[in-house]
Amino acid sequence: MSKPENVPEQEQEQPGDEYKMQPKPEIIRDDYLGSEKLKGKATLITGGDSGIGRSAAIHFAREGADVAIVYLEEKEDALETKKLVEKEGRKCLIISGDLKEESFCKEAVRKVISEFGKLDILVNNAAVQFPKGEVEEISSAQFRMTFETNFYPHFYVVKEALEYLKEGSIIINTTSVTAYRGSSHLLDYSSTKGAIVSFTRSLSKMLVDRKIRVNSVAPGPIWTPLIPSTFDEVSEFGKKVPMGRPGQPSEVGPAYVFLASKDSSYMTGQVIHINGGEIIGS
Repeated sequence: MSKPENVPEQEQEQPGDEYKMQPKPEIIRDDYLGSEKLKGKATLITGGDSGIGRSAAIHFAREGADVAIVYLEEKEDALETKKLVEKEGRKCLIISGDLKEESFCKEAVRKVISEFGKLDILVNNAAVQFPKGEVEEISSAQFRMTFETNFYPHFYVVKEALEYLKEGSIIINTTSVTAYRGSSHLLDYSSTKGAIVSFTRSLSKMLVDRKIRVNSVAPGPIWTPLIPSTFDEVSEFGKKVPMGRPGQPSEVGPAYVFLASKDSSYMTGQVIHINGGEIIGS
């Protein structure tokens, strides 16, 4: 597996582009063999153009699912994800828009239904972060944007999707290790991720009688476009975890397959931690 060691310093603007990253993230292992765990499923992944979202998309496709991805403006990355999904022999719908707008969230779900005729698996994954070292440095506008991007769309998309999700459907939310251990430079980001944990737990209880399962994945430091677009010293990124390195999207994607498939049939309201060895409260 390619490990992002000796990473050169690099700068990008939010939300970041995967095609500009050095080295390129590993999205799926060459030796990952699909076994039709998601055969015939229709999936929607927000933030599916790159990083963890792209990894989930390609893993889903290799397992037999058609995939729709939502992205903001990273068209080159989105088209590459579409190419990779189609290479697996599955359909891929790319949808561009701003998830902060409830009307767009509704439109995105409806486009999936129009294209695939159904929706079986929903992954809420899109997020931004703006590191600040002091509370006073965080503007009200930034705080609002972080919540409106990272958290509000979970509610907007789920509410619209529930018209189409049925018994056996799956919702997976991307939270973060920062929801559990906090972060001295990501106050607003980690707060949204904590909200996502509570949202997952509460929603799982609301939907358990409908036989719709809801779980989360809490990644640690993973080498995605969010990193060079938000941190100055990327060469040091991820080195403080016990494993001493950042993780690759390829090391996170299989967790989404697990939660989306019958392999996790006795799990709801839970969080899978993929963080390089940090021991944290669950």
